[in-house]
Amino acid sequence: MSIQINLKDIIEEMEIQFEESRSLLNITTGEIVLVTSEDLSAVEDEKTFDILPEWEQENKMIAIDVVENFENYIELPTKYEVNEYEIIENFCLTVSDQRKQESLLRAIRGKGAFRRFKDEIIDFEMEEQWYSYREECFKQIAIEWCQENKINYIK
Repeated sequence: MSIQINLKDIIEEMEIQFEESRSLLNITTGEIVLVTSEDLSAVEDEKTFDILPEWEQENKMIAIDVVENFENYIELPTKYEVNEYEIIENFCLTVSDQRKQESLLRAIRGKGAFRRFKDEIIDFEMEEQWYSYREECFKQIAIEWCQENKINYIK
């Protein structure tokens, strides 16, 4: 493939994913697009959308292109492939202070794990360490995705 994409752009998309949407790379243009399941369904059902606001029409046009030219798109790593909980758990295991490590591991068990984890890293003044670790993990996922899909990337 002759396109080249900035890893930062892939990582940003991976970080903002939400339910009922897909982030895709157009391998002919290098553009990353976000399409919702609702827009894809509307296109597949051939619903008219000329009465929609301009911004929604733009979204539908992207969805039309995705449906009609699906071979030109590759889905970016999804939140399921990223598995942020596993990243958090692995981070906890890297903490050398045994007391802090145990406290972090306890915090990530059960309902409310992400909130408790965030509170703990703030209490331990480890936010910078956490965000650096998380960024490196996301970067590695993005690099592996590019390599698997034969996408040239810029760090």
